[in-house]
Amino acid sequence: DDLPPFELGVTNKLPEFTHKFPLAKIPAFEDNEGFKLIEGATIARYVSSLVPQAGLLGRNAKETAQIDQWIHFAETEIQIPGTNIYIGMVSKYLPGFGEEECKYYRGFIGRSLKFLEDYLTSRPSGLLVGDTLTLADIVVATAVMRAGQTVCGTKERKDVYPHVFAHFAKVANDERIKHFFKDLKFVDEPLAFKVA
Repeated sequence: DDLPPFELGVTNKLPEFTHKFPLAKIPAFEDNEGFKLIEGATIARYVSSLVPQAGLLGRNAKETAQIDQWIHFAETEIQIPGTNIYIGMVSKYLPGFGEEECKYYRGFIGRSLKFLEDYLTSRPSGLLVGDTLTLADIVVATAVMRAGQTVCGTKERKDVYPHVFAHFAKVANDERIKHFFKDLKFVDEPLAFKVA
């Protein structure tokens, strides 16, 4: 089915939305039977479980735990700080966001990307868990996408985190999901904080 039209900050504030989802959070999920969920990782995990043969949640309990680990890592260590930089510097949506906050989040992401780079260096498949695409790869790639839009310019992508961005390219070019990554633009240089 096609997704209904949506405008962030508008659609999710409408009474018909907040009646179903009182926190007005995005993403939000409702199936044809009225089953509702919030929180992106939870929604992704549930939808992935509907097609177990796809292998997105791993082949055993250990792989599933590793997948969960990478999903939470991506959200807390890369996605949230990267989004804070993006909305603080590009969207100007974080009141009081300044040079110190930018420096803090940039360092936070750098440490996390270094950890991810070191891990991926040891992975012959270029993937996070096993040798087939999992939900962990997809979630990490979307978090890395935000890093490429904020703190990782061409030099960082090529020279500092080559395995991270090779992993991103592998996921983003997967025939089954590449349409989600179309029209993607990365920064040439890391975003620099400018005093207004």
